Amino acid sequence: MIIDGKKIANEILDGLHGTYTLGIVMGSDTTSNSFVRMKERAAARVGVVVKRFSAEEFDQALVCDGVIVQLPIADAEALLAKIPPQKDVDALGKSPLVHAPVAEAVKEVLTRAGVAVKNKKAVVVGTGRLVGMPCAELLREMGADVSVVTLLQGSLGELKNAEIVVLGAGSPGLIKPEMLKPGVVLIDAGTSEQSGKVVGDADPACAEVASVFTPVPGGIGPIAVAMIFKNLFVLAAEKKRGKGTLMPL
Repeated sequence: MIIDGKKIANEILDGLHGTYTLGIVMGSDTTSNSFVRMKERAAARVGVVVKRFSAEEFDQALVCDGVIVQLPIADAEALLAKIPPQKDVDALGKSPLVHAPVAEAVKEVLTRAGVAVKNKKAVVVGTGRLVGMPCAELLREMGADVSVVTLLQGSLGELKNAEIVVLGAGSPGLIKPEMLKPGVVLIDAGTSEQSGKVVGDADPACAEVASVFTPVPGGIGPIAVAMIFKNLFVLAAEKKRGKGTLMPL
């Protein structure tokens, strides 16, 4: 089963609509522009206004209903620490009230594909704060037996016994079909640019051995963007109602 991330993202976005604002704080990294444009297109569909800010304009971004610090950016840690939990739609600051969008996207795929996670052997490749760390945490919450490996720590040989694999290394074509267990659920959330194209960590041929496969592009990426707005609506709605029911994760 090859997952159509755009279709899933559209279904999520179709259920959202409101008049909120999202502030995106950007640095000088030009590759961020394509990712921000994806968010702007999704925002236009659900009625959200996106405003771009430089790091020097960070305090202005805090006026918005939600705030994203677009990585990479200088002084990222200091900026992330300043985001109030009730506006942290990326769940990268302190005491987040929602799950990270990529982790939520992975959960959405597993749920829609009918994958039973509890007691399954799962391997997460990468320890990044956008993919590896939150996905490993989420899989543990769902009851999986989780191992985390990187190019420098652990062994990619563990993939051969894994029933669920989540990739977030950002290394083009790192994972080959022969490295995987037949029937594996393969979630490729590792993106990087190669020859001007966005590519994943998995060789596309891995789809031939996987029971569930998310391609890059068009897999986890669009769903994760949709989850940003789902988080925004959840946080903004709770604040508007003044319920205060959300607790730090």
